[in-house]
Amino acid sequence: MKELIEYIAKALVDHPEDVTVRETGGGSKVRIELSVAREDMGRVIGKNGKVANSMRAVLRVAAEKEGKQVTLDVVEPE
Repeated sequence: MKELIEYIAKALVDHPEDVTVRETGGGSKVRIELSVAREDMGRVIGKNGKVANSMRAVLRVAAEKEGKQVTLDVVEPE
């Protein structure tokens, strides 16, 4: 699932080298943190959060196939 979000995010942004994805948790609950360059935050979140919500929907379907629950957080770059 981490690879899926990384692939989608890199396709959306102008600075794919700044995309980082961290997966935490275990078992049936997984948390994925996505960080991109500040200039790309708007592209990843989208108007009214539509892009981020679409990414969450795709991720949710992939997680259900594996019997997991997943949360996607778009976080500020470090």
